[in-house]
Amino acid sequence: MKAANMDKRGGPSNFFQQVYSLVSLVPYGRVASYGQIASLLGQPRAARTVGWALHGLPEGSSVPWHRIINNQGRITNSNREDSIQQQRSLLEAEGVVFGPDGRADMSQYRWYGPTFEALDAIWRGCSGKSGTCSEEDDRAE
Repeated sequence: MKAANMDKRGGPSNFFQQVYSLVSLVPYGRVASYGQIASLLGQPRAARTVGWALHGLPEGSSVPWHRIINNQGRITNSNREDSIQQQRSLLEAEGVVFGPDGRADMSQYRWYGPTFEALDAIWRGCSGKSGTCSEEDDRAE
């Protein structure tokens, strides 16, 4: 990971952590766009940064990076064809269908985002998926 995307302890930046938390909420068989994730995190012009965050995930991460595609329903995962094929295979295994033009129908497969409570918890830096901070999460702040 680039130094600019690291916090003082050498871990991912707060924005990257927010990306990982939000992307982890995208359900099986649904997709979201890079710009949508950025907008939900209050940074509507940070779609590329969302891509960089996902590209920087360590091997074997549980974050479902493959569920993030571009707003037109296309996979735009770097310039490596094997990455594109891997992402498409993972999405197809979840039931996402791609048309002859290589697009998933965003009106059918788009995830519209979490509840306000879950999004608020991500903004506050809580790690739980419940949508609220537990007492343990509150102590960690």
